[in-house]
Amino acid sequence: MAIGLKQSLNLSQQLVMTPQLQQAIKLLQLSRMELENLINTELVDNPTLEESADSESTTQSMEESAPEQTAKTEENPQASEDFNWESYLENFRSTPSLPVYRGGDEDLPTYENTLTQPPSLTDHLLWQLKMSDMTDKQKTIGEVIIGNINEDGYLQASLEEMALKENFDQQEVEAVLYRCQEFDPIGVAARDLKECLLVQIYDLREQDEVLERIVENHLTDLEKKNYGVIAKTLGITMDEVVKRVKVIEELEPKPGRAFGGTPAHYIIPDIYVIKRGEEYVVMLNEDGLPKLKISPFYKNLLDKDKNSAHNTKEYIQGKLRSAVWLIRSIHQRQRTIYKVTESIVRQQMEFFDKGIAFLKPMVLRDVANDIGMHESTISRVTTNKYVHTPRGIFELKFFFNSGISRVHGADVASESVKEKVKTIIATEPPNHPFSDQKIVELLLKDNINIARRTVAKYREMLGILPSSKRKKVF
Repeated sequence: MAIGLKQSLNLSQQLVMTPQLQQAIKLLQLSRMELENLINTELVDNPTLEESADSESTTQSMEESAPEQTAKTEENPQASEDFNWESYLENFRSTPSLPVYRGGDEDLPTYENTLTQPPSLTDHLLWQLKMSDMTDKQKTIGEVIIGNINEDGYLQASLEEMALKENFDQQEVEAVLYRCQEFDPIGVAARDLKECLLVQIYDLREQDEVLERIVENHLTDLEKKNYGVIAKTLGITMDEVVKRVKVIEELEPKPGRAFGGTPAHYIIPDIYVIKRGEEYVVMLNEDGLPKLKISPFYKNLLDKDKNSAHNTKEYIQGKLRSAVWLIRSIHQRQRTIYKVTESIVRQQMEFFDKGIAFLKPMVLRDVANDIGMHESTISRVTTNKYVHTPRGIFELKFFFNSGISRVHGADVASESVKEKVKTIIATEPPNHPFSDQKIVELLLKDNINIARRTVAKYREMLGILPSSKRKKVF
């Protein structure tokens, strides 16, 4: 059999991810802050882009009836350099503006919330160390100790480690540690919870040996609320145990709590749902987003300077194509968010009218079929996007949740079941909290049939302790 070369012609379809298409997909899943950063970066990198000073939305896109030559040039970056950009830009128009929300001053954070960051726990302790009457060597040891305190106020390194690493005497380190434990907040620099509570008890200046013995030997019983065991072991009455427990409950298990944590980050919603009369109106939030337009300077430069260098002309045309595609992609992103939110409002009308208990089960496919888009597009456009509603601010993903079967009637959303679990626990008797099995039985009375492990999972997601740790004997 002879071996040779031969040509054949085949016709096939392929999906090609062009850079423009990749950018459009990326824009869909960007959060508002990420989009703003990207726009600002493009304004710096692309000279053909300008920020419009017009108060109205100037987001632009090509008409569907744009010249055939325009579409070919967008798809082929190597199109002829003689392309008629004047005709291209004349077809560039402002689309009918989507409803836009312009927030007033009442929606902005207050002046107090825009102040500089307060001092950290480390700064607060170092300030007290410098103000103390310790020697220079003791202050040096104190700096090492403070440097090993975590955000909860607990010492993370042992005395041996600090003494060995810094070549200090261990007894000196321990002496300075006791001095640091007297700093504000009381209980800071403790090595464990027991020491933290004991330091605070000593600070009360009350010589209560029973109180100290409870903390030293019965922390596990306190956690499990086994007050009877404590009373029997210490030979005291239940009333005396309850009296000490009340004192312990007023102590701070995490002294650094007031200084810890990151600064609050305020959520800026991408879209607003406002009730006007009996209807809900969806409005885009474009307040603060730069409004883009094509620079007329470069358009005129292409029109007038016919003798410009080939590389110059090609560079300007490439930047113009990139700018036009970015504006179109941003506009498409905003329209997609608007359509998705409109569909959510239509399908979750009872939630907006009556509250979270009436949230319906809904999946991405429901919205995708409603607005004629793919599920992956809905998933991208609802990622890190927030909506301001009369019921509060929610992530768009919040409205997509699985359904829980009822004994009779339609399914109920899992978020609604969580809310019911939260309500049941909030109304339980403090001295006889409901077990997970009891909550299952109460939900069954509302025709909601779920397993006990599902109730336990929802309870943990809500940050609620089990019944044994919710019990209050006084």
